[in-house]
Amino acid sequence: MSLNGPDALRSIEEALRDVRREEDDATRRLARSTELVAKLRAQETSLFRHLGAGDMPELGAALAAAGKQAERALIQHDSGFTVLDANVSVLDTDIADVATQRAARQLEAEKHDSALRRFADAARPDLIIRPDYRDAVERASSTAAAAAASLDRTERAEHDRSLKARPYRDDALFMYLWEKGYGTPAYRPNVLVGWLDSRIAELIGYDAARVIFATMNDIPLRRREHAGRLGETAAIAVRQMRTLEAQAVDAAGGTSARASLEAARKLMGELDSQIVALQDQRDEAIRARRQLAQGGEPNFAAATAALVDVLSRPELERLLAEARGGEDDTLVQQVVDVRQRAAENTLEAGEEKTRLKLLALRRRELEDIQYEVKALGFDSPRSRFSRDELGGEVLNDFLRGEISVAQYWQIWRQSQSWDSPEMAIPGSGGTTFSRPRRRPRVA
Repeated sequence: MSLNGPDALRSIEEALRDVRREEDDATRRLARSTELVAKLRAQETSLFRHLGAGDMPELGAALAAAGKQAERALIQHDSGFTVLDANVSVLDTDIADVATQRAARQLEAEKHDSALRRFADAARPDLIIRPDYRDAVERASSTAAAAAASLDRTERAEHDRSLKARPYRDDALFMYLWEKGYGTPAYRPNVLVGWLDSRIAELIGYDAARVIFATMNDIPLRRREHAGRLGETAAIAVRQMRTLEAQAVDAAGGTSARASLEAARKLMGELDSQIVALQDQRDEAIRARRQLAQGGEPNFAAATAALVDVLSRPELERLLAEARGGEDDTLVQQVVDVRQRAAENTLEAGEEKTRLKLLALRRRELEDIQYEVKALGFDSPRSRFSRDELGGEVLNDFLRGEISVAQYWQIWRQSQSWDSPEMAIPGSGGTTFSRPRRRPRVA
């Protein structure tokens, strides 16, 4: 079985919703653990006051002050998190609404695409025997193949460069001189520094190493520039071919259908821009929520630091030791239990922080793939993916981290094809990128 373009896009969007839900749940668990740790430490100050610390004026006052500061910070923490969490929920709703509008526009585009396909089928027999069109197809095909091959060589060269350049980058003395521009006109030291640097350069054989390292960096750069020029040439050739196709389709009566399809795709593009903007707003909102969840809000951080500081005072450990086995042994056990629970929740909070980092990375990578699929027109009904598990087993492998985003995207590229020749159809095309391009984001 194969997966068509719209279904492939839906599989990504469903995965994104799942990842966002997991991210939300993990953030809430982190917030609860962070809050509980603060509450337990505040409870510990109260237990110590009952154990006798309250009879020590300075220590008792410090415990009471830290406890009250924590209580105020906890109230602010809870209300602040509620507001930020609600803001994220609103943005999720907005993203879903715009995605629904885009899906409706895509259905319209599919109708116009079907109509246009009929006109393209009618125009194709006469078009493919025209010498000018056959020449245009040949130019588009050959230049696109040359651009793809050049980019592939460039990426291999860049990979080789990263491996060969590692020893140079790991050499602190070499990188010190390199970053200062030693041996180039940009290097302008004073006399003493220049003398010292020259001794270092002589010691490590910098002059010869610099030439090799500079060449390593220069070759991939030149290759990429060359690949870029070939890509521009290929794009011009494809546009010339598409112009001939559009003229033939229009002559066959497809002007209205093509204009309607282009209009629908333009609306889809505008909605995609809205989705990107909303995703950026959501990024900012969840960053603020995550900061609050892990106790990074200044007042809360100050309150928890005050608790840690007062509870680490040696007088409390002596007080605890003296109370063991006596009439206050129950309070001693309560302190032990509170500390144990605080330690467990601190560990859980650390695990949730790690999980959140992974989920945030996966979400952003999925958003990059979503952006690339749309940008390349791979969500077109004419687009086909030979591996229907792209949205199933292979997607799960990616989400679990068993394959990288580059490997996942390569599977997308290798399995994608078009179910018919693309004649004057906006949004059709291919890619030679080894991983999805990072979509534009706010700074």
